[in-house]
Amino acid sequence: MRVTSVFNLVYLVGACEASVASQLSPSSWLRWLHVGGSQHVLGGDDTPTTPFAQFDSLQTARGFVSFGDSYSAGIGTGVDGKEQDCRLGNHAYPQLIYEDLSVGQDPNTTVDFQWLSCTGATTEELLAGGKSSQIDTFNTTLAADFATLSMGGNDLGFFDVMNACIFRFYNFYSGTCESALEKAEAAIASTDFEHRLRVAMLQILDRVQWEKKPRFAITVTGYARFFNDDTPECDDYSMGVWWQGPKLKREMRQRTSNLVIAVNKKLRATVDSVNALFAQPRAFFVDFDAEFDGHRFCEPGVKEPDYQREDTWFFLVGGADSGQNGTMPNGTFPNATSSAPSGHIQTETLSPLSTLVDPERCLEPARRRGDWGQLAICYMAMAKKRDPTLRPAHDGVLAANSMWYVPTYYGKTFHPRSLGHEVVRDKIYEIWRQHGL
Repeated sequence: MRVTSVFNLVYLVGACEASVASQLSPSSWLRWLHVGGSQHVLGGDDTPTTPFAQFDSLQTARGFVSFGDSYSAGIGTGVDGKEQDCRLGNHAYPQLIYEDLSVGQDPNTTVDFQWLSCTGATTEELLAGGKSSQIDTFNTTLAADFATLSMGGNDLGFFDVMNACIFRFYNFYSGTCESALEKAEAAIASTDFEHRLRVAMLQILDRVQWEKKPRFAITVTGYARFFNDDTPECDDYSMGVWWQGPKLKREMRQRTSNLVIAVNKKLRATVDSVNALFAQPRAFFVDFDAEFDGHRFCEPGVKEPDYQREDTWFFLVGGADSGQNGTMPNGTFPNATSSAPSGHIQTETLSPLSTLVDPERCLEPARRRGDWGQLAICYMAMAKKRDPTLRPAHDGVLAANSMWYVPTYYGKTFHPRSLGHEVVRDKIYEIWRQHGL
């Protein structure tokens, strides 16, 4: 990292403003983007029909890079029978953008796409010089005309809130919902995350030598509220993994909604603070939360957990993806007469006897990794060891023994399903169009 150029960036902007202003135009790099919400298809005349197809300068888009956490990794989406440590999903919005961009290119042109997003990532993994830094891994010799970035949920304690308030993977040892909410609220109120994210965004711009790349900008995506927090009937339902788990009380749902709103506000403020350093915008914030209205948990008339509802755009524990023929991760179908996933072959409830996890040694590496699925499995095994009489709720939350998808089975919960990622992609295109198309 060239530290001096990052922290002297504001001075460079002042010196170069006149020449940069003559080059920087959002429309110069944005106008080849989206005009509609459809996925790419091939037309009858063999002319590519993509969200980019009506823009003359499509051929000038050579590639992009995706930074971030599990939201841009697309955990659980478009599963095809394999998984790696970052839990990249085949239907994540960065992948969808890449596919659209590739279809619109000349057949002899290669589109560069470096997908650095990783489930469990925090700003520590993003920042240059940090542990497993995504920015240090960014290959700047590849063509990159823009970047996408999702970050915040892991820094600000979303998993701890989900665990203590909703799932209680570690049974009553998970801590209180109130303490988890207060901790997350305090983290959001602090300026630490905002400062780290701002530095990271400036580091990305420094790595691509922004002075020489007038088209390059960063698109920062936010988060969506998980619950409809008005429905009174949801107060009596539970998503807890153990029998008699916590109820989805309205106050809890409202406070988690407020957390998401506050995080989005902080992300938008960070984008604004970065843009204040430049003559033209170098970052855009995409707030897709409103697009999820009607597609959250606890919608009117829905008894949670409802594994059959295609219109819910978030994953349940072990639930099927949406828009992917309704199949479970191993190709089986949920039981239509049950609210719980079923149909797995050679399954077992997690216990100290499971070969998947050692309850005596799993916690430290799971915390270090930050993967929601690994943390959930570890906590469940620890709970079962401490209390062998525990029994799963909802007819049993099962994970196939030693199967590749087990961490994703748990970790994907409360992340967007494939239909949700398509909406995020379309909202990104809409924001791009608003800024100069």
